Amino acid sequence: MANILALIPARSGSKAVRDKNIREIGGHSLLEWSIAACLRSSLIERIIVSTDSLQYASLAKSFGAEVPFLRPDEISGDRSTDYEFVDHALSWLEGNEQLPEYIVHIRPTTPFRDPALIDQAIVSFVDQADSTALRSVHEMSESAYKTFEINQVGKLSLLGVAGAKLDQANNARQQFPPTFHANGYVDVLSSRFIKAHGLIHGDSVMPFITPPVVEVDTEDDFAHLEFLFARNPQINRQLFA
Repeated sequence: MANILALIPARSGSKAVRDKNIREIGGHSLLEWSIAACLRSSLIERIIVSTDSLQYASLAKSFGAEVPFLRPDEISGDRSTDYEFVDHALSWLEGNEQLPEYIVHIRPTTPFRDPALIDQAIVSFVDQADSTALRSVHEMSESAYKTFEINQVGKLSLLGVAGAKLDQANNARQQFPPTFHANGYVDVLSSRFIKAHGLIHGDSVMPFITPPVVEVDTEDDFAHLEFLFARNPQINRQLFA
């Protein structure tokens, strides 16, 4: 298998939920959950955490990851993009070591993962040649074709369906194409594509369908994850036994 590196972004300074990335669920921080899943992957060879925080860096190392550099403050704010931290990591690796062939992007805000699914995603992407990246998605409970936008005259219209009658939204969901949410379960990226095009994903992205997952953005999301953890104790055993 090719040279495969997991890259976990964990900036400090979250405003909606303070220190979100090191907040605990079931006795383990979001950061620790993500590192543990990578450690139990059979294909990931190395785990690097990209953070701007010495505290987060110390924690990441204690959980088994590497932090060979700190992320600059100017690309660690609320409006910083994924491309910025990925490009920074690749530039550091290129200048100090060597570029990995593939980056497995693991977001701490989606903590509950099956390492076998991570490996399945990696194999799916590596074994093909016509995709620029792989992104994990799960099916939306309601098709986006049943949702509305407000048009230029202030009235409701079906999203992206020109000339459609509004009552069509009342049709059964089975009559609409399924639509999908991108989630933070696992993305697999090509270092070569990123360096050549200045993009993370590009326009030929392989979908990797996962079970529905909860991504943490609010206190309510944490409460939901605590509920899921209490109902599914095997989640903990799978990663921390």
